[in-house]
Amino acid sequence: MEVNDNNLQALSTYLKQTLDPNHDVRKEAEKFLASVERQQHFPILCLNLVSMESCDMSVRVAGSVYFKNMVKRLWKVDGEDKLHASDRNQVKTLIVDLMLNSPESIQRQLSDSITIIGAEDFPENWPNLISGMVEKMKTKNFNVINGVLQTAHSLFKRYRYEMRSDELFTEIKFVIENFGEPLTVLFEETLALAEQHAADVLALKVIFNSLVTIAKCFYSLNYQDLPEFFEDNMSRWFPRFLPLLKLQNKLLYTDDAEEVGLLEMLKSQVCENVALYAQKYDEEFAPFLPGYVETVWELLLSTSQEVKYDLLVSNAIKFLTSVAERPQYAELFSNEETLQNICEKVLVPNMKLRESDVELFEDNPFQYIRADVEGSDAETRRRSASDFVRALCKVKEQSVSTIFSNYLGNLIGEYTKDPVNKWIDKEAAIYIVISLAVKTKTERHGATTSNSFINLSDFYQNQIKVELTNPNCHPIVRSAAIKYIMTFRSTLPRDVTVTTIPLLAQLIGEKNIVVHSYAASAIEKIMIIKLPNFSPLTPAEVAPCFEVVLANLFSSFSVEGSAENEYLMKLLMRSVSLMKEQLPPPLVENLITALTVKLGEICKNPSKPHFNHYVFETFSCLIRGTCTGKPEKIAGFEAVLFPAFQDILQKDVTEFIPYVFQVLSLMLELQNRPIPSQYMALFPFLLSPQLWERPGSIPPLTRLIQAYVEKNPEGVKESVNSILGIFQKLIASRSNDHFGFYLLNTMVENLDRAVLQTFLKSVFSLLFQRMQSSKTTKFMKNFIVFMSLFAGKLGAQMLIEIIDSIQQGLFGMVVEKIFIAELQKIAGETERKITAVGVTKILTEGPAMLNESYVHLWAGLLNALVCMFEEGVDTSTPQDEHFIEIEDTPGYTTAFNQLVFATKKPLDPFAGSVANPKVHLAESLKKASVRYPGKLQPLIQSGIKGESINKLQEYLLSANIASLS
Repeated sequence: MEVNDNNLQALSTYLKQTLDPNHDVRKEAEKFLASVERQQHFPILCLNLVSMESCDMSVRVAGSVYFKNMVKRLWKVDGEDKLHASDRNQVKTLIVDLMLNSPESIQRQLSDSITIIGAEDFPENWPNLISGMVEKMKTKNFNVINGVLQTAHSLFKRYRYEMRSDELFTEIKFVIENFGEPLTVLFEETLALAEQHAADVLALKVIFNSLVTIAKCFYSLNYQDLPEFFEDNMSRWFPRFLPLLKLQNKLLYTDDAEEVGLLEMLKSQVCENVALYAQKYDEEFAPFLPGYVETVWELLLSTSQEVKYDLLVSNAIKFLTSVAERPQYAELFSNEETLQNICEKVLVPNMKLRESDVELFEDNPFQYIRADVEGSDAETRRRSASDFVRALCKVKEQSVSTIFSNYLGNLIGEYTKDPVNKWIDKEAAIYIVISLAVKTKTERHGATTSNSFINLSDFYQNQIKVELTNPNCHPIVRSAAIKYIMTFRSTLPRDVTVTTIPLLAQLIGEKNIVVHSYAASAIEKIMIIKLPNFSPLTPAEVAPCFEVVLANLFSSFSVEGSAENEYLMKLLMRSVSLMKEQLPPPLVENLITALTVKLGEICKNPSKPHFNHYVFETFSCLIRGTCTGKPEKIAGFEAVLFPAFQDILQKDVTEFIPYVFQVLSLMLELQNRPIPSQYMALFPFLLSPQLWERPGSIPPLTRLIQAYVEKNPEGVKESVNSILGIFQKLIASRSNDHFGFYLLNTMVENLDRAVLQTFLKSVFSLLFQRMQSSKTTKFMKNFIVFMSLFAGKLGAQMLIEIIDSIQQGLFGMVVEKIFIAELQKIAGETERKITAVGVTKILTEGPAMLNESYVHLWAGLLNALVCMFEEGVDTSTPQDEHFIEIEDTPGYTTAFNQLVFATKKPLDPFAGSVANPKVHLAESLKKASVRYPGKLQPLIQSGIKGESINKLQEYLLSANIASLS
């Protein structure tokens, strides 16, 4: 696609259509752009359009967004180069200058694009990126400098969360060697300019914007470890950071109580930087620490309760927490008067709800919940104050508990006198107890150890239980009471926790969104406790209030704002999972019908991914619970779900399609009758190439095709070429090659030998080509399992003949370089059993292994098999393998989310024929020794050494075999 006026105009038109309110117009435009984005010069065309000042700004911004998303999809090379090499080089040549000279709305998108490209290409394939940015920093033009700094921040930010590795440290070292000194000089010069322009509001805003981003870059570059450059130059940074915490300038203040000003942003980032050093590099930071403790303390005392200061106060408290957690600084906080001041002047004021918190509770309940329960309040005053309390308890738990106990008595006393007006005091009391009492906690079980000076049961009986039933209780206090139960669900006595369930069941029916969400979440969390002191909840314990739970769940779904409440749906899913054997058929039918109606509603605008996920999990749980062992029940589910699923597929609701494939797979796998016609009518659609272009569709689609092959091998044999085309595409990808092997293994297990023979040589040729071009540990493990399955199902002789037909003697290289060299890396019980059976077949049923062709490899292969049985899995991978093993890949991504209740049960292809692989090896060796008398024993004696020979003897004895012939 050439860069010319006609193509620029056409691209502008299509981008404009992607903004059209009409869904069909948008979809067609998006489809066209997707069809041409891989054409040569398209990325350059896109950047040219973005740079055109004569073009409508909305189209330019749309172009920059499209370019960023295209880069995100296509830049990474994964078996195939999705963008032309010349385009890649030209993009890297153009994009930095274009980003720096673009309006802010476009600059932000292009900066993100540079970050995505940099994550793949920098520094190896883009070594001049940093030097080019440093040159731009010398221009003294702060609009350009800020663009460079923003890009640098985006590029370096990933150092905060990347796994430690030699490659990462090499990259950081390269960056600091080239960027550390220029950044430090820029910091010094910018501070000087801030003093010179202290009365110029416009200049100050630009200058302080730079200082904020410089401070963020400092944090990223120092996060992983203390670099030598910054250790040597601490005196250039920390004495200059300190005055910034004291700086006052009315020109940088904002009038709005919620709008964060640049000065607050800078002070907040400085607090975060010094907290990092206090926590990780305390020895080197020690000379600077006393001054910062004093200054941060003064800052906290002088900062008001306005929302705009929240992040600043949070990070300031975090700094003091970092100091308090270090044993060598414990004496700074051990004085009783100091503790009293901290609790009175910093902690209690910042743990009380403010008017803004109450407004959030009323106006945006789900944001309140995310902040309060899920931990997204990590940057809030309350969470930081709570963490500081825990840190102080490590220093002087009894003293801190005593000080707070006095406050608790006062707060509860005030509430008792005037519950209508003093409810905030009761909420604060509950929050303080939670902060004081939790010593350790986990996501699954809440608090696991607690403060011995706090009696949790007494507090529950005297202060919490009453608020669960008090009709006049303020909703925020009631929510705090439920949060108390959630937090201490596994620390309170089990009988106390269980008795809260009926009370919580009633509260699910409350109209207040936070209250019914907390109540649902609390019950759901209680249902998954499994600890030595807390046996799992039983259906019998839930049964008395189960109908109340269901009735109130669906009642609350009808509350405005709660129609797609993920906490309610998660409880429904968990309840169905717990009660599945107790669910009467009419109730199951009602639930499926109600959920299908809900599915139709959310299809119109799938905006709540967690809610959507729990809907499909509940479908899966109902299907598995009802139909396992009763395949005749599946038809009822199919009758209700197929129309809904067909609608999703026809409307191409991309968010739901991977879920549909998983549920279809589950229903298909549970069948033991001829596959209904509606499945086979769908089959050709599943093979369409565009479906396999979507990364999120590949895992569930692969499983669904496997289910078709397993359940109807005769019906799919006419489509073998199409399936092999998919296999070829998958096997070329380092990320998806294991899915190609899954398809191949299923075909080998289920298709007739006559069908298989027509394509096997081509398949092996493709596999060897891939191995030569891109050999990875994951690929080799899957290749070994496939060849072993092949030998186990179709015979070792057939395997040897096919491989040797590609190149004479190739099978010998396969045994030596693949089986013997890599066998120890096979992991997983089923995979190791398949490998053991296959290798045993090769050793004992492949004549070529016992004649002059490959007999010299026989003992080595047997020894490798014994070592696989007896030694641990070799988990090492070459350092240059920059990919994630499939076992380490998270199930949840934006594109694909594994349904737990629809998970495919692992199948053992040799379950009916091989019980114990070691005994099977012994028995097979015995049979082979009869066929080849006098041949095996000398090979074993000369080739098997040390402990392996003893282990082999144990296998023979286990099989009641005294000796080999």
